[in-house]
Amino acid sequence: MNRKKKINQTLKAKAKKANAKLHGTNKQPYVAKAERERLAQQALVATETNDNHMPAAQ
Repeated sequence: MNRKKKINQTLKAKAKKANAKLHGTNKQPYVAKAERERLAQQALVATETNDNHMPAAQ
């Protein structure tokens, strides 16, 4: 590779990395299986308590 091409390639790679670093990722953080089960259980309990406090429809 000639010198100019190598320099341009290096600068483009650095610019690409810097641009990628500025934009955050859309990937959601990993939640462990046990944590998902615990959250689902809490949601279920919260739903049941809300249903118990709601007056019956006539």
